[in-house]
Amino acid sequence: MGCWDLVAIVTNCTLPQLPRPRVRAARLPGCPRVMDSPNSQSLNFPTTSRAQLRPLGVSIDDSLFTDTKNTQKRKLSQKRKTLLSGSFSIGGHLSPWPRYISDQTILHNRKPCSDDYRKRAGLQQPLGTTKPRYLEQLENYLRKELLLLDLSTDSAQELKLQPYREIFEFFIEDFKTYKPLLSSIKNAYEVMLAHQREKIRALEPLKAKLVTVNEDCNERILAMRAEERDEISMLKKEKMNLLKLIDKENEEKISLQTEVTKLRKNLAEEYLHYLSERDARKILIADLNELRYQREDMSLAQSPGVWGEDPVKLTVALKMARQDLTRTQMELNTMKANFGDVVPRRDFEMQEKTLKELQEQLESLRDDYEEVRKEHEMLLQLHMSTLKERDQFYSELQEIQRTSTPRPDWSKCEDVVAGGRDRWHMLAEGKNSDQLVDVLLEEIGEGLLREKDFFTGLGYGESIPPFLRFDGMVENKKPTKKEVVKLLKNAWKERITEEQKEKFPDFFFSFLERHFGPGDAMAWAYTIFEYIKLFHTNEVMSQFYAVLMGKRKESVYIKQMETIAQLLKEMTNIDSQNEGLLTVEQLSTVLKSTFPFKKDERIQELMETAGWHPSISNADLLDYRMLFMEDEEGQSVPFVQKLWEQYTVEKDEYLNELKQELGLELNKEVTLPKVREALMNIDPSLDKQTLNHYLRQAFQLPMTEMPEEGEEREEGIVTQLQTALEQLQMNDIRRMGPREQEPAS
Repeated sequence: MGCWDLVAIVTNCTLPQLPRPRVRAARLPGCPRVMDSPNSQSLNFPTTSRAQLRPLGVSIDDSLFTDTKNTQKRKLSQKRKTLLSGSFSIGGHLSPWPRYISDQTILHNRKPCSDDYRKRAGLQQPLGTTKPRYLEQLENYLRKELLLLDLSTDSAQELKLQPYREIFEFFIEDFKTYKPLLSSIKNAYEVMLAHQREKIRALEPLKAKLVTVNEDCNERILAMRAEERDEISMLKKEKMNLLKLIDKENEEKISLQTEVTKLRKNLAEEYLHYLSERDARKILIADLNELRYQREDMSLAQSPGVWGEDPVKLTVALKMARQDLTRTQMELNTMKANFGDVVPRRDFEMQEKTLKELQEQLESLRDDYEEVRKEHEMLLQLHMSTLKERDQFYSELQEIQRTSTPRPDWSKCEDVVAGGRDRWHMLAEGKNSDQLVDVLLEEIGEGLLREKDFFTGLGYGESIPPFLRFDGMVENKKPTKKEVVKLLKNAWKERITEEQKEKFPDFFFSFLERHFGPGDAMAWAYTIFEYIKLFHTNEVMSQFYAVLMGKRKESVYIKQMETIAQLLKEMTNIDSQNEGLLTVEQLSTVLKSTFPFKKDERIQELMETAGWHPSISNADLLDYRMLFMEDEEGQSVPFVQKLWEQYTVEKDEYLNELKQELGLELNKEVTLPKVREALMNIDPSLDKQTLNHYLRQAFQLPMTEMPEEGEEREEGIVTQLQTALEQLQMNDIRRMGPREQEPAS
């Protein structure tokens, strides 16, 4: 049995059922058995004033609460002394009741002041067994205190708790051994009660605010209802006015209809009247004419110059002639009425024939116009390219005139270049003087690189690329050109298969760390950087250097490699025998299907680079695998070089068209909607995703900040035209369709 149950049994009252706090009490020794004397005297408990109790939810200052609590403790001490003043024990021990009696005599959480308690006490208490005097006096004191309470106030429950609190204080003071545990239990309950009071106190302003808001809302609702009633009454009045207006209009309509009916009736009568008048007039005119004719006939018959004819016969003949004339006149009028807007069939056929001839001439002229228009567009493009070439040639001429020197004798380099005459002839084949200078500089630079044993670190400045940030001497690994090319190709392969994309310079240094270890990664980074910076004529090195230094996006190289792989795949699919041979016609078909937007002259250039010339027929075979071969140093054959050259030229033309469409100077600012409109004008086949990608690259916008078409913040995104074109030049930009849709023939 727990200590709390013991308290409930001894006090014979129901304590407030609050949640039991988790108090870690000290481990107490066994409670000594205290006996009570049967000859204890009755005790008088002083009554405590309830004015000291504070009602629930009232805010009291902490100092005042402490003073009140100390006062209550002193009064409880006095009450306890009064309680202990009587002799109620034998030998200083309390009675063991109800330990040695039947369980039926134990009180079951019944209030000592209730009627039910009295009935059960009378029935359950056996004869010869009485309660301890101390317990009876505690119950009497509790009953007396409960009867003195005023339970009609709002704080009745708080007041009702005070007597139980005092009884529990007495009980704690008498049980010295359990006093710490019982005090901690009481304090835990007091803390919980104080906490609940604070919560209720905090909710009081909210309650008042809720009442205020409720009143506000009610007032607004009443105001709205009053407005609605006024509006409803106004609408009802307006409805009645409209109904009256409708009735008035209906009456007016009925009267107008009656008047129209009457007028129609009058009109019909007038029509019949005028019709009868017309008929009577015609009859009268006919009679008058008849009389006039008869009179003329009589005058003719009586004239002395007419001899030998019967007047009656002549009269009948004249009458018949007049009837024929009337009938003919009527037929003529009918013919004019029916065929006044009809042309003769002969004229119709002639006009139809003329129309067909004119339509044929129109179709022919339209075809001629389309051909002339296409030729005009081609001539315009040719004119633009010619102007561009002219400007380029003029610039080259000016440069040549400015720096013209006697043509060098390149055969002198045969003894200087490593490998002698044969290697120099291989390097110089098909190259102009400018390219030969690059080759010679690369050979000289390669020799100087091999002579260097160490590179000087560039430091840790912000302008230094991350993979070159080092202070000190770095070893020159002195690889061959072939080894550098192989290493760069392996880096590209890993980059393409990489899932988590990081910045290309960081990836390059991580790649070197994985292959050569952290110790040699910096040395290899400096060595490879010097090599790719030197060899401009090597495609692999020059493109890797451009991507590494941020002059070109890596997607350009990857897309070009994918295009070459796709072209080789298409050629392999057509080669059903897998012999590596294609006819000229098949090669042309593959090129046109792979590059549907290339001009015919550029397809022709690719064909010529692949080995076609006018002297061979379409059935001749070409080894297409040789078009994609590379030498040991990664140098491609002319066919792949021509593809890259055409891609660069087409990108320049595309960006030039964009600049002309915008019609702005390079130093002017341009907005995002204008660039969007210009791109759609020069390339109507652009899909939304590709268009947004081009715009993000031009204006350097993240995907999350890219506005949708038509949003207001589009106008606020501006950049310089030159910057936008440079950003597009760095990225993979391609035409997705013809500029204008071809009209259906």
